[in-house]
Amino acid sequence: MTRSGISSSRFLSLHRPAVVNNPRTGNLGALIKVFLSRTKELKLSAECQNHIFIWQTHNALFIICCLLKVFICEMSEEELQLHFTYEEKSPGSYSSDAEDLLEELLCCLMQLITDIPLLDITYEISVEAVSTMVVFLSCQLFHKEVLRQSISHKYLMRGRCLPYTSKLVKTLLYNFIRQEKPPPPGAHVLPQQSDGGGLLYGLASGVATGLWTVFTLGGVGSKAAATPELSSPLANQSLLLLLVLANLTDAADTPNPYRQAIMSFKNTQDSSPFPSSIPHAFQINFNSLYTALCEQQTSDQATLLLYTLLHQNSNVRTYMLARTDMENLVLPILEILYHVEERNSHHVYMALIILLILTEDDGFNRSIHEVILKNITWYSERVLTEISLGSLLILVVIRTIQYNMTRTRDKYLHTNCLAALANMSAQFRSLHQYAAQRIISLFSLLSKKHNKVLEQATQSLRGSLSSNDVPLPDYAQDLNVIEEVIRMMLEIINSCLTNSLHHNPNLVYALLYKRDLFEQFRTHPSFQDIMQNIDLVITFFSSRLLQAGAELSVERVLEIIKQGAVALPKDRLKKFPELKFKYVEEEQPEEFFIPYVWSLVYNSAVGLYWNPQDIQLFTMDSD
Repeated sequence: MTRSGISSSRFLSLHRPAVVNNPRTGNLGALIKVFLSRTKELKLSAECQNHIFIWQTHNALFIICCLLKVFICEMSEEELQLHFTYEEKSPGSYSSDAEDLLEELLCCLMQLITDIPLLDITYEISVEAVSTMVVFLSCQLFHKEVLRQSISHKYLMRGRCLPYTSKLVKTLLYNFIRQEKPPPPGAHVLPQQSDGGGLLYGLASGVATGLWTVFTLGGVGSKAAATPELSSPLANQSLLLLLVLANLTDAADTPNPYRQAIMSFKNTQDSSPFPSSIPHAFQINFNSLYTALCEQQTSDQATLLLYTLLHQNSNVRTYMLARTDMENLVLPILEILYHVEERNSHHVYMALIILLILTEDDGFNRSIHEVILKNITWYSERVLTEISLGSLLILVVIRTIQYNMTRTRDKYLHTNCLAALANMSAQFRSLHQYAAQRIISLFSLLSKKHNKVLEQATQSLRGSLSSNDVPLPDYAQDLNVIEEVIRMMLEIINSCLTNSLHHNPNLVYALLYKRDLFEQFRTHPSFQDIMQNIDLVITFFSSRLLQAGAELSVERVLEIIKQGAVALPKDRLKKFPELKFKYVEEEQPEEFFIPYVWSLVYNSAVGLYWNPQDIQLFTMDSD
């Protein structure tokens, strides 16, 4: 696999001698010490526009980052520590301050990210500092199991790095929010000289431009537009680092401080004091954060950040649910689900869980039916000139269920889709006729599947009477799964009829049009109770239509349904417990999220030179 014009194996072969020779030369430790000494003057250099000083410091950090990738890939963390210092008095020996040099470098990188002003001349080194921190934590890539104890984790969660926690998280969030684009290559490190600047300037400018090309374009020979998220390398890398930090496992005696910061930050407009029990608290502009999240949902990492904030930060969740422009957030999520064939399963999963979290709120479920959308161009099954956001959400979720039934057959995906519909069902309002049709069509599809499996089970049972040696397929389990889904659909329809019958004439119309579908379930022991209300509604409205005469127009049928909805006594409909499903994270979420986050890191510019054959945490694609 080649991620750029330079293959991973070629890169590693060029730098492997550094690994072999470093115990004798101590070059890595010496280079880090040079870099540390220069960063003390970096802020002043930025203020004074000292291009050459910043350029040299950046190149030192770039080399450190590249070497670290090789060292981390080639050896354990314990062995890596030994390479971080060199003592003249005894060639090849190491002193006890090796750990301090590691910690000092991490602290220095955190200071650089948070304190150096973002200017054209500091953009590169800011990106490189973020990338180097990600590389520092990349030991996880080379372990099959989730790391729960790590030297880099120890430095980040206690000691000298800990005071930078809230400032670092805040800076990374603002980097994502601002989406600052890089300055033009070659125009941001060294100023142009009218006389050409001589040979030295020409060489230096060429090296600087070459390094920047590796960064922004993914290496020699790559296309600039290959990855849209890299239109802002700083925003992309900052978001990846934020997700890596947020998903570090807790230490035995110390909770992850970066996750604590993400869980507790507040809006800048919130003047209430932070409780003393909340560590690493800070404030951020929620309006800017909301706008950025709405605009960036095309990437996995932005969707994962949205999920993280909605699930873990109650301040963010409350703010978002109170917005009057929720369509700006919901539409990109629906588009992810709609294009399920083009998305990876994790991205689809995150988008669906976001919808489930949102539908836990009754206010959200009501308000989405009040938002009217026009001309949804990406929805191609049918021209939707005007539809409510709520009806569109129903259409997309049902389409996801149908796709899952025919392709992936993931029971968990089914469950979450149906849970989102169930949460919304009591607040269904003025359902679009196409949304109402699709609800009944899904039930029809499930009914046919139920009959097919039932027939297969019957035939299999007959066949088993003549042959005791042939193992039977587990049709009983398949039947149980389908019946669970059918019951859920009946409960969703029942919830709508019980709570908002008069608001949904189109659903009643679709129900009457396909009334024969429900006959077989009236006496089925698994569905008898939930069928009572549906059967009552079908019988009541069928009678009124029969009284109105034959050959009724669609408009006339809808008018009769609306009149009947007012006339139907509400106490005739049996009340069932309200359908409410809450998203519950799995017992060991890190087993899912940590490999997912690192797969995103690998596929970004940070993973440029990692050899896919060395990756242990997740399975690499063959291409």
